[in-house]
Amino acid sequence: MKNLIILLLFPVISISQSLSLENINIKQISKNDSIEIMKVMKFQEVAWNKGDITSFMKGYIQSDELVFSGKSGPVYGWDNTRDRYYKSYPNLESMGSLKFTVSKIKQVSSDIAYLIGEYYLKRFPDDSNGHFTLFWKKVNGQWLIISDHTSAVK
Repeated sequence: MKNLIILLLFPVISISQSLSLENINIKQISKNDSIEIMKVMKFQEVAWNKGDITSFMKGYIQSDELVFSGKSGPVYGWDNTRDRYYKSYPNLESMGSLKFTVSKIKQVSSDIAYLIGEYYLKRFPDDSNGHFTLFWKKVNGQWLIISDHTSAVK
């Protein structure tokens, strides 16, 4: 009986999964939008390396809808995300020198994109590196991060 139920449900599950995937049209992002996102990434990298968390935060949407997910779980809202950065990186020495490497940028809709990359944080006494996935939203012609999921390898 259990096998019969599985056999009967399999086509239904397969059809519903394929229907939901049809609504997602992930495509290559335009060169202009890709350049604009990369400008924000470079701006954040430079701000970080100057110890300027306030400027670094300009890459994020200033909204309660922002979510940052890391090893301690999700943090919601721009203010809370900024406070998390200040608490985790209280001085220039703890911030170190940041370098981003971007491996993929794709567009989900006309105003939503995602980016996959790696970060390298050189600092004394311990370097750190890891991976991140950023979801971006184009707001008033400007690409801003709406979701940041960062995982440290080291």
